[in-house]
Amino acid sequence: MADYVSLSGGEEPPPPPPPPQQQRSSKPRIASLDVFRGLSLALMTFVDYAGSVAVVAHSPWNGVHLADFVMPFFLFIAGISVALVYKNTSRRSLTSYKAMVRALKLFLLGVLLQGGYFHGLNSLSYGVDIEKIRWLGILQRIAIGYIGAALCEIWSPHVLSRDARCNLFKKFFFQWVIVLLISCTYLGLLYGLYVPDWQFKVPQPPSSDLSPNESYAIYTVKCGVRGALGPACNSAGMIDRYALGIEHLYMKPVYRNLQICNNSKILQVTESSPSWCWAPFEPEGILSSLMAVATCLIGLHYGHVLVEVEDDKDRLHHWLIFSVGVFAFGMLLSFIGIPLNKSLYTTSYMLITTATAGFTFCALYYLVDMQGFRCLTFILEWMGRHSLMIFIFVTSNIAIIGIQGFYWKHPENNIIHWIVAIFVHK
Repeated sequence: MADYVSLSGGEEPPPPPPPPQQQRSSKPRIASLDVFRGLSLALMTFVDYAGSVAVVAHSPWNGVHLADFVMPFFLFIAGISVALVYKNTSRRSLTSYKAMVRALKLFLLGVLLQGGYFHGLNSLSYGVDIEKIRWLGILQRIAIGYIGAALCEIWSPHVLSRDARCNLFKKFFFQWVIVLLISCTYLGLLYGLYVPDWQFKVPQPPSSDLSPNESYAIYTVKCGVRGALGPACNSAGMIDRYALGIEHLYMKPVYRNLQICNNSKILQVTESSPSWCWAPFEPEGILSSLMAVATCLIGLHYGHVLVEVEDDKDRLHHWLIFSVGVFAFGMLLSFIGIPLNKSLYTTSYMLITTATAGFTFCALYYLVDMQGFRCLTFILEWMGRHSLMIFIFVTSNIAIIGIQGFYWKHPENNIIHWIVAIFVHK
């Protein structure tokens, strides 16, 4: 068995051995989980470089597009992995320490990859101003969700039972209490915090009307509201501005693609565009990370089914019924006024995307682990086994720049340029 640290944040051991009275052949690892991780990585790469297509790119604000499923898929997989890694924890303090070290490594790697150090697709360049480094990102969010689920799995009390058919909701009741508390805390802060007016600075080009001594313009966003879910005055953005600093937030938020913002082709605030259109916003922010932990905890339940339930059909039946219930609850919340919003990671968005991850995992588990169609998914399985390495090369643009190095007669005649010209800028 080859242990490895995957993009989900943990080492993934084989499933638990069956009881002696049930001589059931166990597979060395859950192949469908590797395939799912590889599929999520392939989907992330696709949406990153085909982001100009409307139905592919992240939704500008409310709504769900294809790219909005990537993060919940990774978090869901991380939750399943936690159940497999920490199914037997006799030394809780030592195990917790190792889990925190692993999460810290993943977090710091995310800062290196997405904090601004690597930049430049057309030329490999490095360097980031520490005063403007981005602290949060994809790997950081996975690290937060992973450590939250891991500590919950390690320290939460379980109802002891030798019954293989023990009710999993009863056995892991404390973890569902944590999910409820996290969700209530998130909703309370999202709708309950008062958001005052706030200011931000926009760098100006040398040709602007500002005096030579001024390199930026200051804009004020009028809020003075409570419970707003728009891009300008939501409490999630306010928490990040206070806790992280506005200079450390993501500088190109997706809400710039909203029609109200995208009425000018020049990259500066105009009289016809609201000032907040060019303000930074962190889509992997502090408040929304609470829902990321909840996503991992729901994925943890699917992992518990893998550990506790022996029969493949029983596993599949449990997952499908649970996924339908989660999806229906998410749709109910969206109908009563909680919008689907990836940037805020709303409760309805969390439930629907997590349920979609559950449906996807069910399909892959049936095809790969139950029916044995691994020859059709071996590339995705390989990607899943080496997900962290691939993520590093893709996120740092090293892989893309390397491919661009091979061209025909002229540097612009390369595969990347052709793909972008045909599928993105057509």
